[in-house]
Amino acid sequence: MTLYALTKIGNQYWLFAAAGVICLITFVILILSPALSAHGRIWEKAAAGFLAMFVLAALIVGGVVIGLAIVYYYTDIVNFIHGD
Repeated sequence: MTLYALTKIGNQYWLFAAAGVICLITFVILILSPALSAHGRIWEKAAAGFLAMFVLAALIVGGVVIGLAIVYYYTDIVNFIHGD
């Protein structure tokens, strides 16, 4: 029964999941890892990790806001591109 439920998942959901995993791996490699390795004490590493989570939250919120703006103004964007 579980395998049958998984076959109903559309391709776009697999692509979104893959993009999310790639973005999280990129965040860990480019932001979190250098922030944690730059400090020696445990409390400094904890603070750097905490601040890195704020960076991740800001990136997510920024992406959601930009995505919602594109969805909301989609017809205006298309009309502007096509010169209507």
